Amino acid sequence: MTDAAIEASKLSKDVISSFLRKRVRVLDGLDLSVQKSETYGLLGPNGAGKTTTLKLLLGLIRPSEGTARVLGQTAGEPKALERIGFLPENPYFYSYLTGRELMDFVGRLFGLNGKARKDRTLELLDMVALDKTAYDKPLGKYSKGMLQRLGIAQSLVNDPDVLFWDEPMSGLDPIGRRDVRIILAKLKEQKKTIFFNSHLLPDVNEVCDRVGVLNRGKLVAQEKISTISGAGNYRDLEDYFLTVIGESEKSS
Repeated sequence: MTDAAIEASKLSKDVISSFLRKRVRVLDGLDLSVQKSETYGLLGPNGAGKTTTLKLLLGLIRPSEGTARVLGQTAGEPKALERIGFLPENPYFYSYLTGRELMDFVGRLFGLNGKARKDRTLELLDMVALDKTAYDKPLGKYSKGMLQRLGIAQSLVNDPDVLFWDEPMSGLDPIGRRDVRIILAKLKEQKKTIFFNSHLLPDVNEVCDRVGVLNRGKLVAQEKISTISGAGNYRDLEDYFLTVIGESEKSS
């Protein structure tokens, strides 16, 4: 019996280059295990394979090789999806819906009744600190930061056990980033398993239990945040990240 909420074994993904029409491996033999109630940050340069990893773990795309499991189920299985919350890097919502209407729509997808949808909508919009004057505005009039807050809210409608967030602090100002860190702290208290990508290393350092570093599609390092900050080998998470990337480039 495993306590892992997320598992990947030899997970790989190939794509066909649109320019040269050659097969390119964008994720190569990923072995990964994230424990229940753990907050895991996946780091890496642009194009390292972070978003591809999330899509594979969610079952949105199929692997070329290897396997992925979430909550004991094959990635993408309905039983697992019912217990997952997802925030894509660039969330797209129907621009004519209001924030309140979108939340109601998502609640319907998860089978919540009318009162439950209404209560959950108000609870979550308040939790992400969305301006109350925006609740009934069309989403086409939302700023990127407002859409990001709404995206976080919709990922929590079903009270998920596992959260997959792709760049959750993208487009947020310092106040918004602080608010997301507070939300993450609350979710950690609720024993949620959280897996997210981010380029904002100070935020990752503050909220994650453990990090992994992807480079050129390969997981080149994993470490506990407490070990990075306490071992004395690195000044901070940024120093760790740059050192690991540099070493992986030399060995490749």
